[in-house]
Amino acid sequence: MIAALVFACNPPATENKSEGGNTNQEAPAGGQEAVQDNDSQKDVVKIAVGSADHSTLVAALKQAELVTVLSNAGPFTVFAPTNDAFNKLPKGTVEDLMKPENKAKLQDILEYHVSVGVFKPEMFSDGQSINQANSKNISLSVKDGKIMVNNQANIVATIPAANGIIHVVDAVLLPPGN
Repeated sequence: MIAALVFACNPPATENKSEGGNTNQEAPAGGQEAVQDNDSQKDVVKIAVGSADHSTLVAALKQAELVTVLSNAGPFTVFAPTNDAFNKLPKGTVEDLMKPENKAKLQDILEYHVSVGVFKPEMFSDGQSINQANSKNISLSVKDGKIMVNNQANIVATIPAANGIIHVVDAVLLPPGN
């Protein structure tokens, strides 16, 4: 009786043969970011990859090994600095951050641009504080319909994504202590 119950709960494995007869198929390399889907709404990473204005951000996300995380379900709010925003940093800063030995610092800065949850512009209020993925807070100011982050970056556009929302900003946000 016990054997019948065990067998019923654990049906025998079936072989899954492809046309070539190979039973050891491997999943494609990569995580969620490797999924090919041209019909659904794009996630935050795919939107950034498709934007010529965000190539520095995409390169930094790859170097910091954050692409897979931000390709997952989320939801995320990403404050995405443009290439021009990165160019405003002191000369050599981006190149220095992209060095392997500075990966942790780069991750901290990039995580300071990400909130868990979806924060739409109409949800922002003057003086609001939002906790970021690196456990530090950003502050928002709202004046005459314009939203500013940490009194240093303006939100210049907002783009909905499959796994959250992107607020394009015109400055790189630096966490306290950096």
